[in-house]
Amino acid sequence: MSNTRNSRAVHDSPRSVDLAASPSSSRSSRRGSVVWRVLAVPVVAAIALGAAGGAASAAPSKGEAESLKARAQGLVEAGYPAALAAVSDSKGESAGVAVGKGSLETGQAPPMDGEVRIGSNTKTFVAVVVMQLVQEGKVGLDEPIETYLPGLIKGEGIDGSKITVRQLLQHTSGLPEYTDTTPGRSDIFQIKDHYIPPRDLLDTALGKPAAFEPGTQWAYTNTNYLVLGMLVERVSQRPVGEQIDERIVKKLGLSHTYFPAPGEEKIRGTHPQGYHLSAEGKLEDITEMDPAWGWAAGAMVSTPSELNTFFQAVFDGRLLTQASIDEMKKGVDMGSGGGVYGLGLIGTPLSCGGTSWGHGGDIAGYHTRGGVGPDGTAVTVAVTAWPSAIADQNNLESSAEEKAGKVDETVDAALCHK
Repeated sequence: MSNTRNSRAVHDSPRSVDLAASPSSSRSSRRGSVVWRVLAVPVVAAIALGAAGGAASAAPSKGEAESLKARAQGLVEAGYPAALAAVSDSKGESAGVAVGKGSLETGQAPPMDGEVRIGSNTKTFVAVVVMQLVQEGKVGLDEPIETYLPGLIKGEGIDGSKITVRQLLQHTSGLPEYTDTTPGRSDIFQIKDHYIPPRDLLDTALGKPAAFEPGTQWAYTNTNYLVLGMLVERVSQRPVGEQIDERIVKKLGLSHTYFPAPGEEKIRGTHPQGYHLSAEGKLEDITEMDPAWGWAAGAMVSTPSELNTFFQAVFDGRLLTQASIDEMKKGVDMGSGGGVYGLGLIGTPLSCGGTSWGHGGDIAGYHTRGGVGPDGTAVTVAVTAWPSAIADQNNLESSAEEKAGKVDETVDAALCHK
């Protein structure tokens, strides 16, 4: 759900690419964003260094920690109410920073490594569960979704027997986007407390014609991950949130990462407030909301350091076999800046060479970016408003892109040890 000036509710990405016309070799991803007015706030910063794990290794250097702090302060100076970030090396040593105002109303500083809504980073959690089911022989990547959800995926130009699990994971299914016509799109504050069942969201999508023939194009579509959430539930006979908790969260010892229960609106742990532009053009607190409309495409909550732990675990063998990891990195061209989309992962070229693998996510009030670099370093940066919410309204598109780019640059600098 999003403001009318917004392009995606759960996650902003390039719209579509004709796969017949573009190779799938390079990486990137400058996600599009929504645009609002600049809000200047004074800087309040905190920084911490410490071990997230017990392995003996040099933590990110003091210089790197100070650089992260300075860049986070730059995000606040650019207009974000608060910025939280964490960088973790391959051995689990980490440095974190919290900058700006955790509450615009009280001026309170943001909590170090506070909980935030992580939007479409949820997709990678779902993708990992699907890949685990593949490893267990319960799901086939190139099997039609009709095999697992018979009679469900159908509509004008839509045939579940022609859409594979891989195509859903990779956004090449051609399924239409449900967030484009979700009720309340023009003003999310009107419906932020509404619970919307996943099946209703799917029905909204299936009421529209297919976007393209499966496998012929790439288009980032939240509907794909609604269907994958239903696939997980049908195969496991358990709720998708429980499967994420049992298969990932508990296994990694994450204590601040969770899939909200139905109807759960508050963020459980210490957190910065999230802000969104109201219909009146003011930044307003939207921290408490029902994220049901994001569901398996974007409902989860985590912290910067725990997202680092998760994404590192995706690649180091704690969650998946090497064969599964290799499959997840097989990507298609996203059509901008050299980025590729794998199976629930985005590959982004780094300024220092090599590729960062992660995802990123947007949900009203929070914008999160990050990834894991070639040397195993992970970084996550979370800000408490969308880039569009702090952009120059008289120069909307380019200003929002500039604001989003500052977050991307912070991630790149940390992964390149600048």
